[in-house]
Amino acid sequence: MVLAVDLLNPTPAAEARKHKLKTLVPGPRSFFMDVKCPGCFTITTVFSHAQTVVVCQGCSQVLCQPTGGKARLTEGCSFRRK
Repeated sequence: MVLAVDLLNPTPAAEARKHKLKTLVPGPRSFFMDVKCPGCFTITTVFSHAQTVVVCQGCSQVLCQPTGGKARLTEGCSFRRK
């Protein structure tokens, strides 16, 4: 009996659609990121699923706001995944 799909070597597209615990190698989808403030250019480390408002230490500008899942970055903020 031959299967239509290879269970040991799934395609990257098929792995991306699966739940984080149902993939071949389970792992989290959350991450930490460095967010650069557009006003004073200081870098702050922020969790991708932050549940509180993150404010810049230098100029007190809001960097990201919580949503139901991932935190939403404000306009003009650039980020880099750690």
